[in-house]
Order: sequence, then C-alpha cells, then structure tokens
Amino acid sequence: MCPVCRSPVASCRCSQAKALPKTDGVVRVSRETKGRGGKSVTLVKGLALDALALAQLGKQLRTACGSGGTVKDGVIEVQGEHRELVLQVLQKQGYAAKQA
Repeated sequence: MCPVCRSPVASCRCSQAKALPKTDGVVRVSRETKGRGGKSVTLVKGLALDALALAQLGKQLRTACGSGGTVKDGVIEVQGEHRELVLQVLQKQGYAAKQA
C-alpha cells in the first residue's frame, strides 16, 4: 500500500511510489576503504526507501554501532568495520540482508 494515497502500489498515481528506486529485494552490506585514506566504512546498498526513511534507518544503524556516518545517493555509510552488527540489526527489522 502506498503510504500517501492508500491505494495499492501497482495502481498508485502519486509521486511517492514512483520516487522509490527499483531493487531486487536484497540489501547488501559491504566494507570499503578505497578513497578514504585507508579507513574502512560499512556500506548498506539496495534499500528501496525514500530519503526520509533512509535517513531514519541510517540513524538507527549508526546508533546501534556507536559510530558516525552519513547517507549519500541512496547508500548508508557507517564509519568503521560493523558488517556483522549491521546485518543483525537489518535482519531483526525484517530485511533480507546479506554480506557482499
């Protein structure tokens, strides 16, 4: 159901449903150090959420890990190596998450 117009997503005509990116339903959690001065960052990709919900989830993940981070271009970045903890939090919330 679309949260704005309360109609099924397939027949939704509001801009909210069309703004969401298309994904395969799997959330991928990975680690990256490239371009960051050797420091590692945990990346969460593949979430089909709007910008506000993505920012809220990013805040929850950063709080659970006890570190900083940001949300850029639909990707949540958490500073440090926190793949296992992020996977646990996402799976508790019902996302199909896997380590990439």
